[in-house]
Amino acid sequence: MSDQSTKRESGFSLLEMLVAMALGTLVVGAAVQLYSQGVSVTWKVSQRAELQQDFRAASDMLTKDLSLAGSGLGNGTQVPLPSAAAPLYGCDQTGKCYLGPNNTVAGTYPLQGVTPTLYGLIPGYNLGPTLASNPTPTDAVTVVYADSSFYLNCYQATVTAAGQVTFGPSTIKVNGALPAFPPAGCLPNGVATPQAVNDSLLGLTPGDLVLMNLNGAPVVGEVTGAVATGVNAVGTTYIVPFANNDPLEMNQTAAGANAGLNGEALGATGALPVRLLAITYYLDNTVTPARLMRQISGHSPMPVTDGVVYMKFTYDLFNDATDPPSPAISCQNPGAAGDVCVAGTSTGLSPIDITKINVLHMAMDSALKGVVGYQGLDLETSVSARDLTYNNQYPLH
Repeated sequence: MSDQSTKRESGFSLLEMLVAMALGTLVVGAAVQLYSQGVSVTWKVSQRAELQQDFRAASDMLTKDLSLAGSGLGNGTQVPLPSAAAPLYGCDQTGKCYLGPNNTVAGTYPLQGVTPTLYGLIPGYNLGPTLASNPTPTDAVTVVYADSSFYLNCYQATVTAAGQVTFGPSTIKVNGALPAFPPAGCLPNGVATPQAVNDSLLGLTPGDLVLMNLNGAPVVGEVTGAVATGVNAVGTTYIVPFANNDPLEMNQTAAGANAGLNGEALGATGALPVRLLAITYYLDNTVTPARLMRQISGHSPMPVTDGVVYMKFTYDLFNDATDPPSPAISCQNPGAAGDVCVAGTSTGLSPIDITKINVLHMAMDSALKGVVGYQGLDLETSVSARDLTYNNQYPLH
């Protein structure tokens, strides 16, 4: 009789396999979840950093321009504009305008009586579109200051034809001799000569605004064409067209003392002309998400950043004509009929009396898969308008 031995084959039972697979699945699932959470957090942090960087760049640009309102124009500058038609801002050389509820409307300058007037700061209360993020219309704002990087002030401006101004070295003799060019004091230290008026980088181009003091009266004109060259007894001259029917309606003929360039007498001259930078900030809702735009004078606007969902301003004014002085705080639309301030009123005041710009809200959101509102930032700050008024008119509040 032979012995039969049984030998167990090595391996796992079905139960052991099921337990091992279950444990393995749990471990792998936990690892995948940790990895997914790590990727998500990393993405959120990077998106937050990008949002903060974009927001900081946009807010820095906005607040810097606000702080320069009126710079280089002289304290208390208010320039009467021609009034046969309403001069405009917020439009470019194609005739397209970019303000209002549908980004198709032009801005008009505040009135002194019946005269449109250019100030260093022009509020644009409710002049922007209404966005889905807030039922209240957004604001625009326009600041005006002299271009200190372009030394147009070294040239003399002379009206040489209807709608044409020639910029060149002065030909007015001093002690019987023609003056040297450039005149003393028109250039900063270290700069020997001013740029040519037709300089390819910094020269005048269609859409630029120029402030000239012609025969003692301030006149603003819009460049409408290419700059030509000529010569006078001292040196090169530059012939600049300021044609009628310009897109911003600056060069019009108008009756009265505030005639546009087409109403100026031939031979009218003036020293120290300057290029104006009339910079308008507004929101563009023709794209999604809406974006913050920056337009200079009559040139095409450029985007600053997207994802801006609200923008609103108020203004502090101060009137030192009363005793004691009466502050006007947080006005929405200074000088306009019916503007009601939080404390006091802006009646009798105008944008020239603005001492502080309050960025009430400038809100910016990021988007997740096309949905705006995933993360957000909000700017609330105040900017001193130190170049708008000469006296220390700041309220003690």
